[in-house]
Amino acid sequence: MNGTWLVTGSGGLLGQDVLTGLREAGETATGLDHKALDITDAHAVREVMAKHRPAIVVNCAAFAAPDKAENDEEGALRINGGGARILATACAEFEARLIHVSTDYVFAGDDSGGVAVPFAEDAPTCPVNAYGRTKVAGERAVLECLPETGYVFRTAWLFGAGRTNFVRTMIRLERERDQVEVVADQCGQPTWTVDAADQLIRLGRAALDGRAPAGAYHGSAGGQASWYELAQEVFRLLGADPERVRPSTGAAFGRPAPRPAYSVLGHARWQAVGIEPIRHWRAGLEAAFPSLVRAEDAALPA
Repeated sequence: MNGTWLVTGSGGLLGQDVLTGLREAGETATGLDHKALDITDAHAVREVMAKHRPAIVVNCAAFAAPDKAENDEEGALRINGGGARILATACAEFEARLIHVSTDYVFAGDDSGGVAVPFAEDAPTCPVNAYGRTKVAGERAVLECLPETGYVFRTAWLFGAGRTNFVRTMIRLERERDQVEVVADQCGQPTWTVDAADQLIRLGRAALDGRAPAGAYHGSAGGQASWYELAQEVFRLLGADPERVRPSTGAAFGRPAPRPAYSVLGHARWQAVGIEPIRHWRAGLEAAFPSLVRAEDAALPA
């Protein structure tokens, strides 16, 4: 089944690559950034849906700053929870499928037995911060409003060329500092936005073809790493000494929002849909690296 795509939050780190990927794949796609569409405005959302009549909506719009959310949970909930419900309600009215982008931060940090194993798609959510709680609210809204046509696409630790992120920051700091201290006690899955976007598009096509049941899917890279290990790999790819990266702890940085110590996602559900999971994070980072360096070069003062 073919159909038009609508991407909300298309100006964000992931949204940019989703829109680019769709257009490169020959899909008919419209992208709307926050200025073009505020997803918390129900009237505006309904007008957009009536105008474009998309077969599928990809919601990349989010309040995506965990530390800011910790101090403004109401504001984050209005977007991450309320905005998702408004979109889902409109998709139900206009008979469109919805892929809602979510996060590994919906999980607490390890399983109930205290053993660090990847979280399955149907594992109980138990967020440790306000950002995670608001994203859980959005997930529930989508799956409640669209039990047959709603999809939750959880991704993690995104990096890409489109905006500042951890990997680009490490590229910059390698140039500026002799040593860099990086958190070593948090483990996740560094994921290139291009890889995440491609996987999301595959899910959308499977949804339109009736091959993908509604529910949660994990769109994160294979393998796992700490922020410290990721930073060391960035230095290695730059030809710099990885030992210039020094391990630290999350507590030492004193950030407002607590982070899960372990938020690695399992990928078992892709097999039932006939889609390969995203490649290993190291392979994604190596493929992305030239574009990341170019982006940092372009950001240097003239």
